[in-house]
Amino acid sequence: MSKRPNTGKPASNAIVAEALAAALARHGIDTVFGQSIPSQLLLATPSHGITQITYRTENAGAVMADGYARASGRIGVVTAQNGPAATLLVAGLAEALKASIPILAIVQDVALANFDKNAFQDLDHLELFRGVAKWVRRVHTAERLDDYVDIAITAATSGRPGPVVLLVPLDLLGSAAKPGHPRDQKLGSYPLDRPCASAESIEAAAESLASARAPLIVAGGGVHLSGASEVLAELQERAAIPVATTTMGKGAVDETHPLSLGVIGYFMGPGGVARYQRPLVEGADVILLIGTRTNQNGTDSWMLLPRGATFIHLDIDPEEIGRNYESMRLQGDAKTTLEALLAALERRDLGKRKKARAAIEKQIAEGRAQHREEAKAKLASSGAPVRPERLMAELDRILKPDDIVVADASYSSIWIANYLTARRPGQRFITPRGIAGIGWGLPLALGAKKAKPGARVFAFGGDGGFAHVWSELETARRHGIAVVMTVLNIQILGYQKHAEDAFYGDHTTAVDFAPVDHAAIARACGLDGIRVERAEDYGPALEAAAERKTTTLIDVVTDPGAYPPITAFEGRLDPT
Repeated sequence: MSKRPNTGKPASNAIVAEALAAALARHGIDTVFGQSIPSQLLLATPSHGITQITYRTENAGAVMADGYARASGRIGVVTAQNGPAATLLVAGLAEALKASIPILAIVQDVALANFDKNAFQDLDHLELFRGVAKWVRRVHTAERLDDYVDIAITAATSGRPGPVVLLVPLDLLGSAAKPGHPRDQKLGSYPLDRPCASAESIEAAAESLASARAPLIVAGGGVHLSGASEVLAELQERAAIPVATTTMGKGAVDETHPLSLGVIGYFMGPGGVARYQRPLVEGADVILLIGTRTNQNGTDSWMLLPRGATFIHLDIDPEEIGRNYESMRLQGDAKTTLEALLAALERRDLGKRKKARAAIEKQIAEGRAQHREEAKAKLASSGAPVRPERLMAELDRILKPDDIVVADASYSSIWIANYLTARRPGQRFITPRGIAGIGWGLPLALGAKKAKPGARVFAFGGDGGFAHVWSELETARRHGIAVVMTVLNIQILGYQKHAEDAFYGDHTTAVDFAPVDHAAIARACGLDGIRVERAEDYGPALEAAAERKTTTLIDVVTDPGAYPPITAFEGRLDPT
C-alpha cells in the first residue's frame, strides 16, 4: 500500500481500511497495538502517522493498550483477528471495563458474504464482547464507517470510560471507501466531557464537610482518570481534611503531605503503614468518596468505613454512587466538581477544620513513625533470600516524582501500595486492580512507556504472573521499549499458597513451580538480564538498569515465606 502525506483524510480512491486509519488519526491516535491482522488496516496506518506495536499474544496486546491509555490520557487501541485471537482480548477488556480504562478494540470479522456459513474461525463476536465492553457494534456498510468510529470513541472516552469493540468484516475492509460528512472532531482524549454536580448538592456537601468533627476523603482511581489530583491537593490543604487512597488511587495526593494517610483497604494488616491510621478512618464522621467503586478490597470487605458516618459520593457514574454506602450524591466529573466544592468550602467558616489540623497531623505522623520503626529491619534486611520490603526500599530511595511504577495484580501491587511513596499529586502507580488478574505487569509497563517515552518505568511482578508474558520480552527488544522489570522469583503462586495455608491449613500441588532463571530468558531475547541472589546486590543493579536504553530484567531470588500486610491473614499465618 503506497505511502502518502498524513492529512487525516483517506485518498479519493481509498479502501475502507485506509479510511479507518484516517479516522483513527483524526482522533489523535498515534499508536496501535496489533499483530498482523487486520492486515489491510495495519498496512494503511503508517501513512497516517500511526505506529504499530506488534505484540506476541493478543491478551498482552490488550494490556499494552490499557497501560498506554492510563499513562497518556488518550484512548488505547488494540487490533485482532476474528475467532481465537478475538477471544484472547477478553481478559484485558474485562480489566479495562472494571478499571474504567478507555480502549478501542478493532476486530476483523469474517466476510459479510460468509455469515452463517460456518466460515473459518467464525464466532458470535457480538455476544463474546457484550459482557466485557461498554459498546459493541459491527460495521455493515462503508458509508457508516466514520459514524461508527466516532460513536465508538465517544462511548469509550465519555462518562465512565471503558473499552469498546468495533467489528469490521474482512470483505468490507477491502471495499471502496464511501465519503461521508466532513469531520474534524477529535474525541480520543479523556475525559471527553466534564459535567459538574448540581449546585444544590455541592452546597450541601460543603456544609457537611465544613461542620464535620472528623471528616475524611477516600480517593480512588477516578481521580487519576479525571486529572483531579491538583485540585484534590488544594482541597486537602485549604480545608485541612486528611486523604486516604485506594490502591488504584495511589498517587492521587502527595503521600509525604502531613494530611495523607496512604493506601487503605484490606492492606491494613500487620506491618502495613495504613494499619496505624485505622483509628482515623474508623473515627470519621463525614467521608467524601471520590471516583471509587467502594469495592471489597478497597473497603476491607465493607467492614472498614464506619457505617454511622455520613457519606458523600462523587463519581461520574451515577450507578456507583451509593452502591455500598448510602450517600449524598455528587454526580459529575471529579475535577470540575471538586473545583466547585472547594469554592463552596472557602465561602464557609473553616476555623473548626484548621483548629483540628495540628492534632490530626500529629496522629498521622506518629502512625508513620510507628510503621517505619516496625518495618525498619525488613527494609534494611540483607543476605538471602531477599525480602520484598528491601526491594521496595531500594526503589523508593531512587524514585523520582515523574517515574511510573507498574505492578502485577497480586502481591506486587500490595508491596508497592505499602512501601513506595508518591511524592507529588498525580504520580502514577499503575496496578490492574479491576479484576486483578496476574500477568499484566510487563505489558502494562510496555504500554505506559510507549505513552511516556521520557519517563522511567519500573515494573514488578511475581514469577507466577510473569510466566504468562515471557514472550513480550522480545516485543520490548524489537520495538526498543526500555523498562526495568523486576521479577520476584519465589517459585510459588504466593498469594494462592499463603491463602490456602491460612484458610485450609494445607495447600494444593498447583502452587509450586520448578526453578526458572528469568534473567537467562531476557538475555536469550537480546536484553539485559541480571540474577540477584543477595539483598545488597539489588540496589546497584536497579540503579544501573534505570540508566539503560533497553529493557532490563532483574530476577531476584525472593523469600517465599514473605507476605504483605493483608487483614485476612492476620492471626492465620506466622508473622514474617
